[in-house]
Amino acid sequence: MALLPHEQPHLLAVTSTRFHGRHRNHRSPLAVWESRYRTAVIMSDVLATALATLLATVLIGRELPDYLGQLPRLVSVAALLIVVAALPANRAWDPKILGQGAEEFRRLGKALVATAVTLSVAGVAFELTHLRLWVFFVVPAVGAIAFPGRYLLRRLLHSRRGKGECLLPVMAAGSVEWAADLIARTRKEPHNGWRVEAVCTPDGFGTDGTQEVAGVPVVGALGDLTERAQPGGYRVVAVSADPYWTPRQLQRLAWELEDTESELVVAPVLMELAGPRLHVSGVVGLPLLRVQAPTFGRAKRVIKNCVDRLGALILLTLLAPVLLAIAVIVKTDDGGPVLFKQKRVGQGGKPFTMWKFRTMVVNADTMLNELRASNQGAGPLFKMRQDPRVTGPGRLLRRYSLDELPQLINVFTGAMSLVGPRPPLPHEVEQYGSDAGRRLLVKPGLTGLWQISGRSDLPWEEALRLDLRYVEDWSLALDAIILWKTVRAVFSGQGAY
Repeated sequence: MALLPHEQPHLLAVTSTRFHGRHRNHRSPLAVWESRYRTAVIMSDVLATALATLLATVLIGRELPDYLGQLPRLVSVAALLIVVAALPANRAWDPKILGQGAEEFRRLGKALVATAVTLSVAGVAFELTHLRLWVFFVVPAVGAIAFPGRYLLRRLLHSRRGKGECLLPVMAAGSVEWAADLIARTRKEPHNGWRVEAVCTPDGFGTDGTQEVAGVPVVGALGDLTERAQPGGYRVVAVSADPYWTPRQLQRLAWELEDTESELVVAPVLMELAGPRLHVSGVVGLPLLRVQAPTFGRAKRVIKNCVDRLGALILLTLLAPVLLAIAVIVKTDDGGPVLFKQKRVGQGGKPFTMWKFRTMVVNADTMLNELRASNQGAGPLFKMRQDPRVTGPGRLLRRYSLDELPQLINVFTGAMSLVGPRPPLPHEVEQYGSDAGRRLLVKPGLTGLWQISGRSDLPWEEALRLDLRYVEDWSLALDAIILWKTVRAVFSGQGAY
């Protein structure tokens, strides 16, 4: 079994491991660009490890007594081998996870943690006390070099994908509506690496009886899928639920695709879940998809809380001059208060006071009823692109999300997190259904998936889907990626008004 990247949470990849008819030991060959990209990632990781190890050898070697002789060099070689071995052992070079999603960085981090643990155990076992310097210096240094290296390679790959290069050809098999949705998603987010090039539908026809869906040709009915896919060179065959697909039919399809380049993926339409909550296991001979409840382990919760509070303290300290300058600008503009406080709903429905720089006129709340007819927001949200209540400095602050910086105080006090769902207003929560209410399972965030995906330009349904996806699939790696992408989203100003 293999899971697709987190950007495609509505699909579950399935790789058959059975034998059918005759012995098969086929593996889908990688495209030239895939092999080159994987090689570049490996070289980047090895170079990062070598640089960190060389630096540690120079620094630590000077601090060790002369009688230790060649020991520092031997330890350096051993540490280098341990790191390099930990990367493939944790599948950090698996082509399926390279280039998209948080899983790539999660596995890299897991490999580095495993290295640190191994060195710690070795230090205790062989009484090499100086290995503590390697655990607390070498491994973090490797991460400090390797993570940016991988990110730069990913940016280069995404740039090429945006030009229509380095994409995996996909055949979609399912209803016209599902195929159209998949085509739209892959075109909107080409960085995921998919390009739908052919479609099979239940009756062999596309939109309004034509032979295409969203410009992609319909090459046959579902019963023709194997015949059409085998000679087509498709790297992915994406199948959606349909009465035609009985368990026996899907099993036979997986067998028939074993000798092709195609990987079979099946959409679990009963749910939109992905990541660590999904587990496939066999029970009484049946393959079952186990779905665990979304929970935060105590260790992860403590780590997230520490990262939030420490990060907020560091940012408040570094940004103190910026905060002071903004306060002066807001105050001198109209003489009103600098900060705007508002009741928001936090984790578990607990209310808290959220702080922002004031970006509207002093009597903005009293003007709201007059403007409701001009509401451009979706769902319970009120938004206007040209809100007359926004002040001159306020427009600039909103464009670059500078008005939200005081929320770092909320993060430091524990009411909010650096990353999480958008903090809702009480009257918005009153309109929540059972699905939207799940956003309150975690702390609201200063930023989140909604922030890096369009902000105010997002429809309510899409914003809700992103928040629920965060609740379902939360991880420290996902938080790190969101924080990094927030910087780009803020500087672009897209969807901010």
